[in-house]
Amino acid sequence: MEQLEKIGKAVGKYMAWIVLVIAALSLLFPPAGLWIQLSWINYLLMAVMFGMGLTIRPEDFAIVFTRPRDIIAGSLAQFTIMPLLAFLLSKAFHLDPALTAGVVLVGTCPGGTASNVITYFSGGDVPLSVGMTSVNTLLAPLLTPLITYFLLHTTVSVDVWAMLVSIVQVVLVPIGLGFLIQKLFRGFAEKLSAILPLFSTAAICLIVGSVVSHNAGKILSAGFLIFAVVILHNLLGYACGFGLGKLLGLPKEKIKAMSIEIGMQNSGLATSLAATAFPTLAMATVPGALFSVWHNISGAVLAGIYRRWTSEPEKE
Repeated sequence: MEQLEKIGKAVGKYMAWIVLVIAALSLLFPPAGLWIQLSWINYLLMAVMFGMGLTIRPEDFAIVFTRPRDIIAGSLAQFTIMPLLAFLLSKAFHLDPALTAGVVLVGTCPGGTASNVITYFSGGDVPLSVGMTSVNTLLAPLLTPLITYFLLHTTVSVDVWAMLVSIVQVVLVPIGLGFLIQKLFRGFAEKLSAILPLFSTAAICLIVGSVVSHNAGKILSAGFLIFAVVILHNLLGYACGFGLGKLLGLPKEKIKAMSIEIGMQNSGLATSLAATAFPTLAMATVPGALFSVWHNISGAVLAGIYRRWTSEPEKE
């Protein structure tokens, strides 16, 4: 177990580069990931969400009551800034309906567990990051389908009910099960949590490899525009989160958490939902796959920058 824990820490540290290598290999040599069936994505995502449930403790939700302003601001920003940025960028770059649907879906999803890891490496407020991720994930079954429908219903057909059911199955049920096991068998859950970085990275790599390999031709044919939109969406999310933290007068640790939480999305969930909500729009899965690769790279870089930006030591 100790050896696995050490490997897990190393994998977590180099997660961005591992995901990048997997994505590049899958794009340039699609057969490398074709063995990973697209039908496996939901199960892989459920495994990641189960792991998240194992790490959530009742005290994590205490932040909702002790620091409600931070959580409310983060939730409002998450479900307004990122969806609007996605919609505006899609219009500005004149993306086709399928790619627009995929980009907007990325924007309407909550933050993922990767944001908690990056916040930790950046020296940010981890409890705030975990609190925002947990609350936004619980809000997602209601807000993600509704916001997606509001932004896209005049452009494409949005299956709101299928999206809602999928989020409950893929997100809420596994998280709830993980939380229950953590509550009943805390010792076992803590041992299991030690290898979660290894487990989560493996699942994310399989998801990215599958989606990129099965859509390699579509990704290459999408051209520069979709890459530019995905990168701008992520970077503008970071910037808006940073600006919001400054506007609220938050300390540096909280600003880092706010910036990372808003800029990094649960793109694996977006990829899964794209196949459910837009079954006739094959290209809708592409933005989520690209975001999965890019935000891990940008997050690792941002963590290095933020780590050098530390609070002044308190005067004695």
